[in-house]
Amino acid sequence: MSHWTVSFIILTIIAGVYGFGGAADIAHSFVKLLFFVFIILTIITAIIGRISVESQQKNAKPI
Repeated sequence: MSHWTVSFIILTIIAGVYGFGGAADIAHSFVKLLFFVFIILTIITAIIGRISVESQQKNAKPI
């Protein structure tokens, strides 16, 4: 899951630079929308990754 989180963080930064930096005047609102979508996806994948790691640790049987 951390792979997806890192990917979404990178996409969020790129969308933020283009959307809030004024480089994409025509697609300004679309890129802003993508920025917030990627922020939400980043948060969701981080939470899911943390939950799955915690559940794996709870289910691990000592040797």
